[in-house]
Amino acid sequence: MRTLVVDHPLVAHKLTVLRDETTDSPTFRNLTDELVTLLAYEATRDVRVEPSDIVTPVAPTTGVKLATPRPLVVPILRAGLGMLDGMMRLLPTAEVGFLGMVRNEETLEAATYAERLPEDLSGRQCYVLDPMLATGGTLAAAIRFLTARGADDITAVCLLAAPEGCANLEAGLAGLEVPVTVVVAAMDEKLNDKGYIVPGLGDAGDRLYGVVG
Repeated sequence: MRTLVVDHPLVAHKLTVLRDETTDSPTFRNLTDELVTLLAYEATRDVRVEPSDIVTPVAPTTGVKLATPRPLVVPILRAGLGMLDGMMRLLPTAEVGFLGMVRNEETLEAATYAERLPEDLSGRQCYVLDPMLATGGTLAAAIRFLTARGADDITAVCLLAAPEGCANLEAGLAGLEVPVTVVVAAMDEKLNDKGYIVPGLGDAGDRLYGVVG
């Protein structure tokens, strides 16, 4: 597993405003959208392309285009939805699948409660969107779900990560012979006793969409 922390002043600036507890939900959504587009630029550095012959107004030339099968973007419900538009702005021709996962608070195991994905993902590059890499269990389960269907290259895009979450994710993917890259805006200090990232930004889903009982 490879972890990339995006070191850029605009990323740091937008993340600082996201962290602020006084930032309201509309502003939080807009900033998340902008921040994810910046992260997507790094996350897609190894997106697969193939040669494409074109004619410019001056002469013929060969460029590149996205290879087939097209990349698949997979937000993890519900908070991952807040990252989708920012990712699709950079990959407008990608396909989108959805994966709903919930953590059992007693066993701490993640279970799938909804999915809208192709049955066969053979040869597909997948970009998984999940704002917070905290304990790592949900993301590990999502990645294993996708690779079980044949995905052969996974990049996870997260706003924040905790060192414990990265370690748990790597342990949870032990033996998986598929390249996995995690792209984050920042690696925070730790998890607290409730499993929240410190200093973090709180519950990303609640801050995006409000508290739903």
